[in-house]
Amino acid sequence: MTNDQDTIVALATPNGIGAIAVIRLSGLDAIAIANSVWRGKDLSKQASHTIHFGHIVDGDLVLDEVLASLFVAPRSYTRENVVEISCHASGYIIESIIKLFIKKGARSAKPGEFTLRAFLNGQLDLSQAEAVADLIASNSKASQQVALQQLRGGFSTQLQTLREQLVNFASLIELELDFAEEDVEFANRDQLKNLIHEITKIVGRLIQSFELGNAIKNGVNTVIAGRPNAGKSTLLNALLNEERAIVSHIPGTTRDTIEEVLNIQGINFRLIDTAGIREATDAIEQIGVQRTMEKISQSALLVYVFDAAEITLEELKSDIESLEKPGVTMLLVANKIDITELASIAPDKLEAIRDFFQTSGLPDFRTIFISAKQKQHIDELKQKIYSSAIKDQLSGDETLVTNIRHLEALQKTEEALIRVLGGIDGSITSDFLSMDIKQALHYLGEITGVVTTDDLLENIFSKFCIGK
Repeated sequence: MTNDQDTIVALATPNGIGAIAVIRLSGLDAIAIANSVWRGKDLSKQASHTIHFGHIVDGDLVLDEVLASLFVAPRSYTRENVVEISCHASGYIIESIIKLFIKKGARSAKPGEFTLRAFLNGQLDLSQAEAVADLIASNSKASQQVALQQLRGGFSTQLQTLREQLVNFASLIELELDFAEEDVEFANRDQLKNLIHEITKIVGRLIQSFELGNAIKNGVNTVIAGRPNAGKSTLLNALLNEERAIVSHIPGTTRDTIEEVLNIQGINFRLIDTAGIREATDAIEQIGVQRTMEKISQSALLVYVFDAAEITLEELKSDIESLEKPGVTMLLVANKIDITELASIAPDKLEAIRDFFQTSGLPDFRTIFISAKQKQHIDELKQKIYSSAIKDQLSGDETLVTNIRHLEALQKTEEALIRVLGGIDGSITSDFLSMDIKQALHYLGEITGVVTTDDLLENIFSKFCIGK
């Protein structure tokens, strides 16, 4: 770990050409260091949360005219003295000012070090600090809202309540250990059992929320698959409302996967157009088909597209059986319903497909008839894609787990709680019961940072951007 007594400096805005750049200083000597190269009002005599116009100078050389934003400890992001210099975004000016601050006693900040200090100084707990990184990386409305809710402490508050309830009982059981020879019980076992059941339910709901939380944070992998010439690429273009994929009547046009992002109601869906599924006629096409099957196995959602005019019910049943994978939701999309010859070629074809859907036991939300070429029912398909991933689980105040570290800690907490329940039913001694409760408290504490190690903090904050 780094020395948290140093004053640190870094560029807080992205590198590159722009109008303004912000250079951040934080630490005990931040105001003094800034003041030593400042031409303007004496910053050491100014109130917190004020902005001042002046110049940054290196001796007699004026580097830039700037604005200095002043945040006096503890009223700052890091709870230290913080000065933010808004200068012109010239690479030369930025580098010169940062070098000057380092010359005057600051050092370069490491990735995430400002937020690390906010955590160490009690401004944020660990889950809130991680939410800062998620907020910066958010690329959809939903991911931004979930990160913001966690940054405001929604997740932390819920976990803190659980820990406090467990701590109360842990204290009573510890007291029992002090009177072990007298064989007394201070912790009512029935009350403890009811509490553990309730906490286990809450932890279980949080664990289950990860599937949705991860989809919101990272997007939903959505594969478009089907036989050659089913209209997969046409559908991709219709969903994106642009000519992204090459469309041809020649079977096997798509040899490799094409990936694009589609945002539906604030959720990013990573659409993957794949090679047609059939017996490959050459080595390149065979590789494409293999990649298609790999992508399906790795996806959360499969949009299976078939040509309603050409496919037989036997082929449809065979495709569904071969494409169904554990954990992958499949949408069945009957395409090309606009073909005028369809009724004359097979008058009962569409009705037969509808009957098959109804008798197959598939939920209604998983089937739809469209025309990708004419863009018929595309909006309805988008709604089905959204619904299949979200499943009415998203609400404004719901706590969602989006971090794999939090998920693993919750799973370990659940295992410890189950051992506590088993111990109560098995009438084990207070010392073993206390150990399992302490384990549950330990894993809950890992999430918010009540329990930390230097390696854990290094791993978390090293993934932040420099300047945050």
